[in-house]
Amino acid sequence: MFSPQFSISNKILSHIATIEAVEEVIKHAPILPLWEKKFREDAIVRSVHHGTHIEGNMLEKDEAKNVLMGKDVMARSRDIQEVINYRRVIDFIDEEAKRKIVSYSEKFISRLHTIIVDKILSPERAGAYRTKQVVVRNSQTGEVTFRPPAPVEVPFLMKEFIIWLNNTKEEDLHPVLKAGIAHHELVRIHPYVDGNGRLARVLATLIMFRGGYDIRRFFSLEEYYDKDAIMYYESLQKASSGQMTAWLEYFTYGASIEFTKIKEKILRLSKDAKLKEQFGGRQIFLTERQMKIIEYIQEIGYLQNQAFDTLFPDLSEDSVLRDLKDLIDKGLLKKVGRTKAARYVLTG
Repeated sequence: MFSPQFSISNKILSHIATIEAVEEVIKHAPILPLWEKKFREDAIVRSVHHGTHIEGNMLEKDEAKNVLMGKDVMARSRDIQEVINYRRVIDFIDEEAKRKIVSYSEKFISRLHTIIVDKILSPERAGAYRTKQVVVRNSQTGEVTFRPPAPVEVPFLMKEFIIWLNNTKEEDLHPVLKAGIAHHELVRIHPYVDGNGRLARVLATLIMFRGGYDIRRFFSLEEYYDKDAIMYYESLQKASSGQMTAWLEYFTYGASIEFTKIKEKILRLSKDAKLKEQFGGRQIFLTERQMKIIEYIQEIGYLQNQAFDTLFPDLSEDSVLRDLKDLIDKGLLKKVGRTKAARYVLTG
């Protein structure tokens, strides 16, 4: 039976404490809904780019973003398809995380893998366990990092792994640690001929989502791994002997770094101290139209009456003015000037 070996070190405790504290701040940060769409889109781009780049994808971040936006990009067809597939699997786990049934199966893991390797592997190999011995190489150096178990062992190891996933509850193991262990175990088993790293990172993210550590879908652990790929592979390799403490220290540190980065960005944008004092710590919930107004002003610098038709072609001027008045009343905008040439700008 799969039974991961690790100790809860002071480093792990410290990193988990940071994650818990950051989650609390983000949950109660005022004006957060204003930036939610932007943060999620940014997290998707970062996850897709870095989650594929770490395994050799040649697309730059802007090129990956263009692919996601449906724009033409001159690149290898495989690189483009990897980006498309990674976006699809992120959307898939996002929907899965909303389901009340929290269970895992070999069929489900196979489904994730099939999405990840769609049009990259042949249909009969997508979601099918490997039947030959493979080696894992560092994509940055080409060095063999370790040799996974023999293919004959894979079905048995995956069954044990699934049993462990379903039987390990939150009261038994912190969700972030469970995600880290699952990440490593899938890489170690290496059940498929290709796509195992992407699969491991996606499953770890889903486990964190389901465990309540979604941080509003703003985070991208893939970026942390990709920015120091050598350390990522070395940390995985250290745990190949079965002792996972060092790997979990690395994994929880990465999560704490990424979550802290998001917290600091949110606090800068939301002017946390000022708004908490002004609104008693309440979040400011805005309509889609109000969010669009703020995003427009953030990009252009101001909004004038003449631009109302461009921003909202099917909306009356009075309706836009009501939204603007509400934003002014909330202290988010101010009006500069009194005529129709007046400008609406962000406060502060």
